[in-house]
Amino acid sequence: MKIDPGFPTGRKGLAMAVVLGAGLVATGAAAQQDPRAMTVREAAAAIRDGQVTSVQLVEALATAAEAHADLNAFITLDAAAAEAAAAEADERLARDEAGGLPLLGVPLVIKDNIVVKGLPTTGGTPALEGFVSEANAPVIERLEAAGAIILGKTNLHELAFGITSDNAHFGAVGNAYDASRSAGGSSGGTGAAVAAHLAPGGLGTDTGGSVRIPAALNGIAGLRPTMGRYPATGIVPIAHTRDTPGPIARTVDDLVLLDGAITGGPTELDPVALEGVRLGVAEAFTGGLSSEVQGVWDAALAKLEDAGVTLVPVDMPEVMALNEKIGFPVALYEVGVDLPAFLNDWKTGVSLQQVADGVASPDVRFVFDNFVVGDKKMPAEAYEAAMGMFRPQLQTLYAETFAADRLDALVFPTAIIAAPPKEGSGETVELNGERVPTFQTVIRNTDPGSNAGLPGLTLPIGLTEGGLPVGLELDGPGFTDRHLLAIGLAMEDLFGTLPPPAVAGE
Repeated sequence: MKIDPGFPTGRKGLAMAVVLGAGLVATGAAAQQDPRAMTVREAAAAIRDGQVTSVQLVEALATAAEAHADLNAFITLDAAAAEAAAAEADERLARDEAGGLPLLGVPLVIKDNIVVKGLPTTGGTPALEGFVSEANAPVIERLEAAGAIILGKTNLHELAFGITSDNAHFGAVGNAYDASRSAGGSSGGTGAAVAAHLAPGGLGTDTGGSVRIPAALNGIAGLRPTMGRYPATGIVPIAHTRDTPGPIARTVDDLVLLDGAITGGPTELDPVALEGVRLGVAEAFTGGLSSEVQGVWDAALAKLEDAGVTLVPVDMPEVMALNEKIGFPVALYEVGVDLPAFLNDWKTGVSLQQVADGVASPDVRFVFDNFVVGDKKMPAEAYEAAMGMFRPQLQTLYAETFAADRLDALVFPTAIIAAPPKEGSGETVELNGERVPTFQTVIRNTDPGSNAGLPGLTLPIGLTEGGLPVGLELDGPGFTDRHLLAIGLAMEDLFGTLPPPAVAGE
């Protein structure tokens, strides 16, 4: 995909070079629904079967993205380049060259800390606004090799250092179900865009929950793969021990397709029989929920039991204490090594100090000024203890828990609260009448599995009384990603998908 790298970039929203066509014309089954409502798999099939062209789908999505710019899901939307790539995909189909291309012509959105050739990769931070690479991140190469179209780059918490996607430079991302609420983060732009039907699917990145949290808060599905299963180079880094790209989509079935395209494996999967599934329920993850999440969670557990799932109480009292000894020591030490290496290797022309000097968001500025370039850098001893002692202990705890009770996975609410208000939630959020720290509260359940390098799958299980989504997460043993997805498919049949947000039909 080639564009003029000098196209205008806005400080507070979209950077757009929009060329829109004459409107959508479709035949057959695709004409019976808004093309925006197509899932990744439906879009691939509709394009392949001639029910809609890739160009028509790109036009419909670009028009919707422009109409819903108030969500602030995009940093860069280049519809003209996407349409050119879509036209090429349509020509390949006409030449009968669709074989082996499971995503031919399907538009996807990419979190703006993943390098895409010819498009700015800002990392959500001012110092990188001018960085345009001549190469793709390997994960993008794999998606494009499967035929995917890149529609645009999505907004995020600055440098992925947070879970609200309240970006002081590019603006906060709104939740698809209620734009006054947080989209979650750090992959909030991808989460909101997919949930709002501005794209059928996309990529985020996940260090401690940044794929799963926005997926859960926006009522869709997301996968953090086992650490190392996807290539993680070409991503503006926090920590190589913890960072991974991950797919976000409206259905688990779409995650199966995207996962297969990225790994070169099968793009279809049969659901498992829930009657044989054993899921561990640990108080460390299921206690202390907000009252609105608790109600949805209790109903989901009852439904799982009725479907034949065996819920096994497990005891992991030390999991959170171990996690605290790993998360910040690893992230704050490795960013000081990994980010300068990225800036140099990808020829950004920007130094670590220049990035730090340009950080706009107060929470991220505090971290960089103190812990990354300041005088409170993480000591090597703390990092070595985290990596050499506490992380192996955490991994052993998980392995022993899975083995002792013959568990397929642990199950818990992805986030213990529903999407908080965008305003006033930077430092604290309300949990059952008390103000508690935002970051630690929202990331509580997703972070431990991340530090252990385990796969985690989130899918929606219902709405609160206030109409906000609640997600369920499955964390499984390493490299059981496809088994988690098979369980997720069965759960998706059980719970169904959520009613789409109002913006999805506008």
